Amino acid sequence: MCLTRGMLRRVTGATAMNAESSRSHAILTVIVEQKTKRGGDEGGDEKPKADNVERKKAKFNFVDLAGAERQKRTGAKGQRAKEGIDINKGLLVLGNVISALGDTP
Repeated sequence: MCLTRGMLRRVTGATAMNAESSRSHAILTVIVEQKTKRGGDEGGDEKPKADNVERKKAKFNFVDLAGAERQKRTGAKGQRAKEGIDINKGLLVLGNVISALGDTP
């Protein structure tokens, strides 16, 4: 459902280089966590104590960046040219966001 909502909000537009160029950025973060009981199985159905549980965690960031073609190559005019300028400005800021995502646990 999350992916569907994201796809519905995705903005695309035709350029001279692509029939369907991304005109917006998207980041999807997936966190996978595994909990395993340390030591052997003692046969009980009781819940393992917090200090007896090993946790492994991985974080994946999937990033779809808006097309950043150079205006000279695309021949963009009007609205597409303005979008290209805004996209390139946004890419500079987005680099900082992606770096911050990598730094957070």
